[in-house]
Amino acid sequence: MIMKLFSNSSRSRERFLEAILQSAIEYAIISMDLDGLVTTWNEGARRILGWDEDEIIGKPAAVIFTQEDLQAGILQREMTAALTEGHGNDERWHVRKDGSLFWASGQMMALTSDDGKVEGYVKILRDRTEQRENEERQRVLMHELSHRMKNTLTVIQAITSQSFRNATSMEDAEHSISARINAYATAHDILLQQNWLGTTMGTIVEATAINLGLERSNRFKADGPEVELGPQAALSFSLVLHELVTNANKYGALSGDTGIIEIEWSVREEAGNKRLNFRWQESGGPAVVAPSKKGFGTRLVSSSLSAFGEVSLNYVPSGLILRLDAPLQKLQYKNYSDAEE
Repeated sequence: MIMKLFSNSSRSRERFLEAILQSAIEYAIISMDLDGLVTTWNEGARRILGWDEDEIIGKPAAVIFTQEDLQAGILQREMTAALTEGHGNDERWHVRKDGSLFWASGQMMALTSDDGKVEGYVKILRDRTEQRENEERQRVLMHELSHRMKNTLTVIQAITSQSFRNATSMEDAEHSISARINAYATAHDILLQQNWLGTTMGTIVEATAINLGLERSNRFKADGPEVELGPQAALSFSLVLHELVTNANKYGALSGDTGIIEIEWSVREEAGNKRLNFRWQESGGPAVVAPSKKGFGTRLVSSSLSAFGEVSLNYVPSGLILRLDAPLQKLQYKNYSDAEE
């Protein structure tokens, strides 16, 4: 093995170099002849790539490259770079014995005899899959954070400007802005507790009731199965429910002593896909008349939920009814970039 590369060295030097080669278990160190056939294969190569030494010696080193890279001439390009530039850099996917891929970084260099004649090549690489995956996760997280920040700022800006536009006084504007931002912040807190992976419809409904002091009221009823919501859907429902309760307190079922609110949701199968049916219904309050123009609350309710499915607002005399029919998958997207596609 190594004595082929160091023919003029002593036997003790050969053993010393062999020990170094085999102890470098974090690196795959592979030598090959001028035809690209493997001549040495260290313990690191066995651990990283999966082939035992006796399985791979004499076989083409090309087996560790993907078909795409082989067709693109990557192996020949590395060899040429090793001869002309002293080394050929390697940052790409490689193939293990079981066919799985891993991301590797390393170099290929030419092996020369004492008289300068090229006798083959040595390839040294290290498995960097975990590092690459961490970097990719970091990139995705930063991208997602950017989306969240932009979305949050857009929502806060809309809340502020529209609250001022529709307020009858500075005090009214201040109260509206504070209440809406508090509802939004509560939803953020819930999502942070779940590492921003989402939450359930029941949790959002319960948080709304607590936030508005309705958690013990028999006039606020909610029922439905455990349904997971993605972050964007959870935030949207938080704002929507806040607006609906606020409107019910001012003009609807909660403005008197006898009205009630019933919230129900269910999941159904349709053409192999799951869909959410959500219903908000008020009853027992004053007779309802459809507004002559849409206020901020009405626009917020419609626009927030229409991003996920079909929304209907019915101002029947007995009480406001809101319905949402939406694909469950769309409500469960985990990040903003997916939801926007």
